Amino acid sequence: MKFKSLINDKLQAAFCKIGITPDMIAVSDASKPEFGDFQYNGVMAVAKKLGRNPRDIALLLADNIHGDMISKIEVAGPGFINIHIDKEWLGSKVTELFNSKDLTIEKNQNPKTIVVDYSGPNMAKEMHVGHLRSTIIGDSLANLFEFLGERVIRQNHIGDWGTQFGMLIAYLEEVHQNSSFDELKNLEDFYKLAKKKFDDNLDFAKKAREYVVKIQSGDKHCLELWKKFIDISLSHCDEVYKKLGVTLTKEDVRAESFYNDMLPSVIEKLELSGLLQISDGAKCIFLPNSEVPLIVQKSDGGYLYASTDLAAIKYRNDVLKADRICYVVDARQSEHFAGVFWTAKESGLCNSDVVLEHIAFGTMMDKSGKPFKTRDGGTVKLIDLLDEAVIRAEGAIKDRANFSNDEALSLAKIIGIGAVKYSDLSINRESNYIFDWDKMLSFDGNTSLYMQYAYARIQSILKKFDGEIFGSVELGSDIEHKLAIMLLSFEDILRRAANDATPHTITSYLYDLVTIFMRFYEQSPILRDDVPYNVKVSRIMLSTVAARTIKKGLEILGIEVVDRL
Repeated sequence: MKFKSLINDKLQAAFCKIGITPDMIAVSDASKPEFGDFQYNGVMAVAKKLGRNPRDIALLLADNIHGDMISKIEVAGPGFINIHIDKEWLGSKVTELFNSKDLTIEKNQNPKTIVVDYSGPNMAKEMHVGHLRSTIIGDSLANLFEFLGERVIRQNHIGDWGTQFGMLIAYLEEVHQNSSFDELKNLEDFYKLAKKKFDDNLDFAKKAREYVVKIQSGDKHCLELWKKFIDISLSHCDEVYKKLGVTLTKEDVRAESFYNDMLPSVIEKLELSGLLQISDGAKCIFLPNSEVPLIVQKSDGGYLYASTDLAAIKYRNDVLKADRICYVVDARQSEHFAGVFWTAKESGLCNSDVVLEHIAFGTMMDKSGKPFKTRDGGTVKLIDLLDEAVIRAEGAIKDRANFSNDEALSLAKIIGIGAVKYSDLSINRESNYIFDWDKMLSFDGNTSLYMQYAYARIQSILKKFDGEIFGSVELGSDIEHKLAIMLLSFEDILRRAANDATPHTITSYLYDLVTIFMRFYEQSPILRDDVPYNVKVSRIMLSTVAARTIKKGLEILGIEVVDRL
C-alpha cells in the first residue's frame, strides 16, 4: 500500500477545506517518538508565500485532518504537524499484508516501457571489476521496475564493431586453421597474442586492416569468423552472469553492429535538423554550454560512439516505444551522455516526452582509496572476485552450525555473491566506495549477511510454532507499532527507489526494518509459554510479514535468502 500517499492525500484534502493550494505535500518520518509517527513541516513555506502566521494555518489544518487511520494530530513549535497513526488501523493493515500474496503492493495500471541499458562488457576481454557496478545496479533497477508492473526491456550494449576486430578475427582465423581454440579460454591472453602479431608482422597487420573493411562490407567469411569470436566472448560473459545471478541473457544483447545499418539515416536526420556543422572535415554537433563538440562522423566517413548511441536512442524510441531509457554507465561518461541526450531531443531522434537518464555511478576503490586492482597493479577479473567471495563466505560461516560440506558450499555461494552485490548497492550509486571483504561479510551492520541472518532467525521461529494462524495483528507495544509502520512503508520505499533510480534507498530501508525487528524480537517474547495465544499469533503474523518483506527486498536486489544460518 502507498502508506505515506494516504497521509499526504488527507493533508491535501485539509488544505482544500481551508482554501489553500500548496505546491507540494510530503510527510516525513518523525525524528522522535513524542512527535508521533509522521511529521509535516511544509506549513512555514506556505505561510511565508501567503504572508500569514504558520501556526494559525497549522491549527486550521489539524482541525480538518480526519480519518480512521489517524489517532491524534498535534501542532508543535511554529507550525509542525505531528501525526499519530491509530494502532487498530495499523493492525488491520498488517493483517491484510499477511493475507496477501504480494504484500498488497499495487502494480501500475498504466505500465510504462522502460529500457535499462547496463553491463556493456568488452568483447575483446574478460569481464573485470569495472563491469560490476553497471551490471548489478542495472539488474536491480530492472527487477524493481518489473516488480512495480512496468514493461522492462533489458539491453546489453556491447562494442563489437571497432577496428580492433579486424586484428582479432585475423588471428582467430590462424588459430582455427591450427584446429585449436585453447587461446580463447583466456581472452586477455588471446588479445595480447593478436596485438603482438599485429605489431610485429606487417603482412598480418595489412590483413587485419583489410578484414575491418571486409567485416563492414558484409564479407561472408569474415563475418563468420567475427561471429565466432563474439559468441565465444559472450559465453565468458554468460558464465559471469550466471555466477552473479543477474537476469541478462544473450537475447538482451544489442551490439554496436546491430545499429550499423541505421547510422546513415541518423546522420541524414541530424542534417535535416540543421544541427550538423562541418569542422576540419568532420560532422559535428556544437552543444550549448560546452566547448567540446559531439562528433558523429569523421572526415574519412567513419562513425563514432556518439553515432551509435544516437542510433540506439532512435531505435528505442521508434521500435521499442520506450517511455524511459536508463543508461547505467559510470559517472565519467556524464558529459558524453549529456551531449547525446540533448542532440537526440533537439534533432527529433527521440520524442520530447521520453525520459533519457544517465544512471551514473562512482568507482570501486581499495582500502587505500585507489581504484581496485590486483597486487601487481593489473585488472581484477570479475569471475576471480566472485570465486574469492564464495571462499571467504564459506570461512565466515564454517563455525556457526553443523553444516555438511555440500550445504556449506551452497550457503557460501548465496552469501558470498549476496555480500558483493549488497556492499555495492548499499552505497549511494554516485559515490565511490571502498571494497572491504571484512565489512561486507560481517554479521553486524548494513550487510546482506545481517539481512540473511534475520530472515533465517524468523524462519526458525516459524518452524517452532505449533499452532494454527488465524485472527488479526494486535499491536500492544511501541516497538510493535513501529515495526508495523515500517512494514507498511515498503511500497513507498520501492516507488521512491524506482523514481530516483537509487537501490540504496531499498538497502537503507531493509537495514532499518531488520534493526527494528531485532529489537522487537528481544522485547516481545513470541513462543514463551506465558504469552497469551492471541498475542503469540499476532507476533507470528508480524514476524511472517517481516520475513516476506526482507525476502522481497533482497530478491529485487538480486540476492537470495537462506533458511538456516
